[in-house]
Amino acid sequence: MAMNRQTKRMLQRQGQLGADGAPAARKRPAPAAPRPTKEPRTGPVQFLREVRAELRKVAWPSRPEVVNYSIIVLITVVILTTYIALLDFAFGEAVFKLFER
Repeated sequence: MAMNRQTKRMLQRQGQLGADGAPAARKRPAPAAPRPTKEPRTGPVQFLREVRAELRKVAWPSRPEVVNYSIIVLITVVILTTYIALLDFAFGEAVFKLFER
């Protein structure tokens, strides 16, 4: 098999070629380690306790912050929708003019 220096070096680093360029003997992979035993499943009551504990850690926004963020999102949606509608109209008119309605 013809290969350049760079390929030979890469294959030697990967252990697929020996130092002389001959194919290296392939090693059989070691048998996989046995899977660790699974922990017992959490019951519904314990799950709900943990969920409540995690939700207490959340930094909830105040009402004015939610209102401000909602207004910003709505304004952005209106602006982007208008922009896309204008582009659609402009390209549509350009295509009609190109093909001479």
